[in-house]
Amino acid sequence: MFIFVFQTIWLFIDDFAGKGLDVVIIGKFFFYMIPSLTEKVLPLTVLLASILTFGTFAENYEFAAMKASGISLQRSMLPLIVLMVVLGGFTFYFANNVIPASEQKIYNMRRNIAKVKPAAAIEKGVFSDFEGMSIKVEDKYGEQDRFLKDVIIHQKTAANVNSTVIKAKTGELISSEASEVIQLVLRDGHYYRDIESKKAADKKKHPFAKANFNIYRMNIEIPELEMDLEEENVSNREKMKNVSRLLKDMDSLEQDNRRIVEAFSKNIVFRMGAFVPMVPRDTSLTRKIQERKKDSLALVAASEDSLAIIAASQGTNNKAQTEGDTTAVAQSDAPVPNLEKETSKEQNNIVDLFQDWQKLQLMNTAKNSVSNILTSVTGKKMELDKRYEIHRRHIFSLHDKYALAFSCIILFFVGAPLGAIIRKGGIGLPMVIAILLFLAYYFLGVFAENYSYKGNINPILGAWLSSMIMLPLGVYLTKRATADKGMMNFGNGLDRLKRLFTKKDKDARASSAI
Repeated sequence: MFIFVFQTIWLFIDDFAGKGLDVVIIGKFFFYMIPSLTEKVLPLTVLLASILTFGTFAENYEFAAMKASGISLQRSMLPLIVLMVVLGGFTFYFANNVIPASEQKIYNMRRNIAKVKPAAAIEKGVFSDFEGMSIKVEDKYGEQDRFLKDVIIHQKTAANVNSTVIKAKTGELISSEASEVIQLVLRDGHYYRDIESKKAADKKKHPFAKANFNIYRMNIEIPELEMDLEEENVSNREKMKNVSRLLKDMDSLEQDNRRIVEAFSKNIVFRMGAFVPMVPRDTSLTRKIQERKKDSLALVAASEDSLAIIAASQGTNNKAQTEGDTTAVAQSDAPVPNLEKETSKEQNNIVDLFQDWQKLQLMNTAKNSVSNILTSVTGKKMELDKRYEIHRRHIFSLHDKYALAFSCIILFFVGAPLGAIIRKGGIGLPMVIAILLFLAYYFLGVFAENYSYKGNINPILGAWLSSMIMLPLGVYLTKRATADKGMMNFGNGLDRLKRLFTKKDKDARASSAI
């Protein structure tokens, strides 16, 4: 525990040293860090304690006396197995209730300290997001790091776009306990700002404004200046939640992700014009055209019969006039052109309907449309990757609580038979073996956690991977210790190799003699 506490102090000493914080606040911070260290310390403690205990028993021939009295290894381990089960249940309760509360305390304390002490939020050599801007400084010095050197500031617009850049050789943070405003005084610098143009031709020129200044003052409002450092405002991170809240949030995240994907896919399909439902062919129009043609032919036939009768009765002059009328009627009812063939021809050669300059515009428009769609897909993919990572973090955090409880039981079955096999107590060899096994267990867990966050492996597998690897080892060692066998019998292996080579030599001699 002390090793991990000192490691924590080493990691966070740069954030608190020289910031003018009270010793009580720093002590509370490290006190809140202790529960989060339990998930690292407890498995190592169980492993080391079991190896030391059973190694001392074997070294002092206690197991020999137990076996002589008819007490097997499993029977001697039974009380400790019950204790490990109880410890596993307590560990789950601790991981489900105490650790989330401590993580919430730690996160909010660091966040509040950064707000009360603005210099603590500005790191050297990197850009730090701070009150609607990004600030980078080369160095901080002076009382509470109030003086800054080589300051670069990117101010953001309402659309979160960097439109203003300010560079200064030196800077100073001035604050007062009676004021809620912190003043940033910059000296000997330059001011650059992009000018928004409404015309497309002016936008291509990228106009900007430039100014030099000797002193430039910026007021930064911090309404939380008088806030309590232990005030809790954020509680939505996965490590701050218990099992019930994780299950609820996992379901909500999954539904939100599915809804976002469906809405975006519909939007992209609509913009592409792809998968447009086919309109069924209207057969009623063709039927009406055919009926009109039949009616026209019947009308022409009836007209010809009537005109023939009239011509016979009135004479040849009227007959000629009637034939002219008949020809006019026939022309008025001329057959309708085949619309289906013309429509299919237009659809198959739609580009040929345009002129050359229109074809070029059509191709450029299609190219720009595809480029815009690809840009939208790339941006949405980055957004969805972050949302999926948050969902995977919740799944890993849920199963990690159960895996931590079972790891105590599994590592006990690794350490207890291992101590009985090596038959060595004390701090020497058992300590080395315990540390090596724990390092293997710990680094497997760290690698699996990082891979599961990125989606390379399933987060459930990532949470249980270390325990799954240690479980077969525990079963194997328990069987070896129960049968009173060593870790591995090198003598049998050497004897087999000797017999193998001896047999090969005999076969070679027999073949040479023949």
